[in-house]
Amino acid sequence: MIVIIARETDTVARSLVSHWAKYGAALLTPTDLSQAGWHHAPAAIHDDTIIVSKRQVPSRAITGILTRLPCVCEQDVAHHLVPEDRAYVASEMTAFLLSWLAGLGCPLLNRPTPTCLSGPGWRVERWVHLAGRLGIPVRPVSRHVKWSNDLPLRHERQSCQTVTVIGDKCLETVDGALADHARRLAKAAKVHLLRVRFSEIDGEPRFFDANPWPDVSSDQAADAVYEYLSDTGRISVQKWCSKPLSGNELDVQPGRDR
Repeated sequence: MIVIIARETDTVARSLVSHWAKYGAALLTPTDLSQAGWHHAPAAIHDDTIIVSKRQVPSRAITGILTRLPCVCEQDVAHHLVPEDRAYVASEMTAFLLSWLAGLGCPLLNRPTPTCLSGPGWRVERWVHLAGRLGIPVRPVSRHVKWSNDLPLRHERQSCQTVTVIGDKCLETVDGALADHARRLAKAAKVHLLRVRFSEIDGEPRFFDANPWPDVSSDQAADAVYEYLSDTGRISVQKWCSKPLSGNELDVQPGRDR
């Protein structure tokens, strides 16, 4: 079973779930975190049970996870919590997801970090610094402060080339050196899903931006993500996801249950 962690309003996530429905794919949203039936024991994570789309699922049945949620924010829980509790609950949900995801052994795109649920939540300066250390030609980073409404900022219009890394593959047909740069950057950042962009300066393509949340809405990208998460497509659809969970069916245990 492939699980996609995303907001309820994430149309790309819903499209992927629909596209992979025959493989038992399901969407896990912040709303599911408020449902009874979760059981998480860090020392025995294979015995965990989770709630996905209001269904109780054993963690061991999950073969891969695509995380499209950097954190749970107040807006994600706004519809079922009083305002004064939203910030606290959102931070607790983020911490809970971090603990659960960090212990899983199945393929994850991307694995969580202490500051982000879906890879490194780095600013562009951090990416440029890493690329420079790897010997990748980079474009200098500059920031502008607009002191007056009468002084518009100057925006440079430059052509750019995008490389999307999924696992060890690059989706776009680009120069071999750029593909190698993108793969090395992803490996150094310890991610397997990355969008890397290069702009041309004085006839030479230089790195200027990376994002661990690339657009995966195209058929080509979706197929590559599915192949990575499913270990070349070996997925079994389980009978336990055939019906919704009712309140009487929950087996909530004490301790770290939700």
